[in-house]
Amino acid sequence: MKVYTRTGDKGDTRLIGNRVVAKNDPLVEAYGSIDELNSFIGMIIASPNLTEEIRSDLFEIQQLLFDCGTDVANADGKIPYRTQEKAITWLEERIDNYDKRLKPIESFILPGGTLEASQIQFARSIARRVERRLVGLPTAEKGNPNVLKYLNRLSDYLFVCGRLINHDHNQEEPQYLRSGKVFR
Repeated sequence: MKVYTRTGDKGDTRLIGNRVVAKNDPLVEAYGSIDELNSFIGMIIASPNLTEEIRSDLFEIQQLLFDCGTDVANADGKIPYRTQEKAITWLEERIDNYDKRLKPIESFILPGGTLEASQIQFARSIARRVERRLVGLPTAEKGNPNVLKYLNRLSDYLFVCGRLINHDHNQEEPQYLRSGKVFR
């Protein structure tokens, strides 16, 4: 199989089911943003300072993000959807597990701390952008509803994961100084 297909030479691409759309179609933008998030998570995995637990989580998240991208490109449902409810449940279990190890949040936290925590928070902001792209799709193109749920939960996971990384490295979390106590 050749890597190049020449389909995109005029600005078009094929979706699952052979539908041809422009490369700037909102559907392509949505799954392209998922690919960007997946690539950035790959960069984070390359850090030597991650625990094996988090590295393993992130590798599984990459697998699940590929499923999400496939489901978005398969908005017409030409093949069975891959993103299942169990992926969402798995993230919720990871979030709860990590959150138990952390002190409660009382004020807004700024992205920062260790390099890895900062990168995780950047990935969280990419995940939020992906959510916005998906929400902006026409209803008929939203496809598998588990994808949006998964990405919403993923941004929560990444937030807690960034906090845990700072905690594990005895790094103080940067606080938004003008917030006061907002969480009780």
